[in-house]
Amino acid sequence: MHFLSYQKRGLLLLLTLLLAGMLVICGRLAYFMIFVTDRYAERAKELHERERSIKAERGLIYDRNGVVIADNKPVCTISVIHNQITNPEEVIAKLSEILELSPETVRKRVEKYSSIERIKANVPKETADKIRDLNLDGVMVDEDYKRFYPYGTLASRVLGFTGSDNQGIIGLEVEYDSYLQGTPGKILTLTTAHGLEIENAAENRVEPIGGNHLHTSLDVVVQQYAEQAAEKVYEAKGANRVSVIVMNPQNGEIYAMVNIPEFDLNAPYTLTEAVLGENAAESLSSEKKNELLNAMWRNPCINDTYEPGSAFKIVTATAALEEGVVSLSDRFYCPGYKLVEDRTIRCHKVGGHGSEDFKQGIMNSCNPVFMEIGARIGAERFLYYYDRLGLTSRTGVDLPGEANSILHKLENIKAVELATMSFGQSFQITPLQLMRAASAAVNGGRLVTPHFGVTVENAEGVTIKTLHYEETKGAVSEKTSRTMQELLEAVVAEGTGKRAYVAGLHIGGKTATSEKLPRRSGRYIASFLGFAPAADPQVMVLVMIDEPEGIYYGGTIAAPVAGEIFENILPYLGIVPDYSEKELEEFSLNKVAVPDFTGKGVKEAKTEFAAYSQGELYLIGEGERVKEQFPLAGEEVNENSDLILYLE
Repeated sequence: MHFLSYQKRGLLLLLTLLLAGMLVICGRLAYFMIFVTDRYAERAKELHERERSIKAERGLIYDRNGVVIADNKPVCTISVIHNQITNPEEVIAKLSEILELSPETVRKRVEKYSSIERIKANVPKETADKIRDLNLDGVMVDEDYKRFYPYGTLASRVLGFTGSDNQGIIGLEVEYDSYLQGTPGKILTLTTAHGLEIENAAENRVEPIGGNHLHTSLDVVVQQYAEQAAEKVYEAKGANRVSVIVMNPQNGEIYAMVNIPEFDLNAPYTLTEAVLGENAAESLSSEKKNELLNAMWRNPCINDTYEPGSAFKIVTATAALEEGVVSLSDRFYCPGYKLVEDRTIRCHKVGGHGSEDFKQGIMNSCNPVFMEIGARIGAERFLYYYDRLGLTSRTGVDLPGEANSILHKLENIKAVELATMSFGQSFQITPLQLMRAASAAVNGGRLVTPHFGVTVENAEGVTIKTLHYEETKGAVSEKTSRTMQELLEAVVAEGTGKRAYVAGLHIGGKTATSEKLPRRSGRYIASFLGFAPAADPQVMVLVMIDEPEGIYYGGTIAAPVAGEIFENILPYLGIVPDYSEKELEEFSLNKVAVPDFTGKGVKEAKTEFAAYSQGELYLIGEGERVKEQFPLAGEEVNENSDLILYLE
């Protein structure tokens, strides 16, 4: 009896539990059917949708005048869907033929079990159209974009390039990648559970959103002028490289940055002859090729440091004037060397400059003068001005991979180190750091940030961001800055930089000849840093000739390049020549073509020079025959122009 009662209670409990379970299930079904049916229908749909990406059009890059310097070209991406292919052999044969791929490469992708497999990207539209017209089952032709650079090699290390995924690799392309990249779209296609497309089912498209546009300070015309001038001296002097930077010292906008030889932005993985040297491209290992590519893409204006040499005397003179340890009336004596502790440090003029004042010391680029004023400044205050003039930190230029200076620590600066620092040796800075410091010295004392980016605008042409850069006032006083303007103009008018002189343009500047490490290797960098107009600097130019053959003095081979650039770009930039009475008189002189003196004896050269010019003849070297000359043979000059002959 008790057993039956126990059974009944058990059955009742079981039925209760079953009923409760059914109520829960019914409640859940009702919830799904009434409240979340749309969400789960969408998820079910997604299980049977195939997604294909649509690349967004990358934003354009413009120069300062609105000229497009980085554009897009429509291309296509060819893909295959394994489950859709009905005739694989035909697909393999046709795609390998039209796309110029090996049948084995295409076959691997065609036979791969995947939802979608890319065969080739960046296919020209006309080629893609041939494939589209074949109507091959399982072959997809999707629109795409490829970066295109209208000027090819122009400013290659500045602009940079993009990879196959349209992402920036180097230069401005990677620096502003977040602005330039758009948002990809997609094509959604309904498929069966087996991955087959459902016939007559409409495709869903999510349209891509194009990237924003970048407006820069780069000027195509200025860049072209600078590249032409650099190319000429590169060929004439058999140099390893020629770099040129053109910048506005008032605000840091960079108009040009040249590194000859440049490379083709539309074929960035093709090694140039200059990089290859004697190597055959096909014989290179992948590691060696990557090494050479990285060398080709490297921007020495910002990525490399060097000893600036005598151009750094701008900084030393500025610091000395600001500290009040030197005046224009101070006199010095140069016997051709200076004894510092146990070392004899020589001037570039073997016989010395004799007695000279501070202005003459700068005009002559006299090392003993600068060693003396460096000692007056002292190591601690010298480093203070390094910092004031931005040499202890990166410039902040909007390009990736900027290097920093390599400087002595205070405790390591003894008398010899201080002496060599005064004329630009025993430490290293980047070319752009030098320009930044020199800009502050002549622009009234403001430390600006060199840059390319100006504004970012959307596809409708509306500016969405104006780019701002740090500027520090009071790096040096306006009084010191005005004095430096006058002193450096004298360097070009009458001193070592006179081959950069251009009538009416009032150029200031400083020459430099830097010996590369290790010492006595016979490898030099000839350079010239100049600005114009001297009294109100609007343009600054730095020319660097790396390892020139033969004559390697900055005043001889780099200064004329800068002069040519100034002569071409200043009128273009609206800076009108202002001629002095003396210059106007010189315009009335007859022009003569410089004879070819190379190979001639000294006596013959002197006689021939006197026959066409009343100017000065400078003989450099101890030889009996002429090795090189400046101006070059055939150049047209005033009939009383000077001539420099290098003897061997």
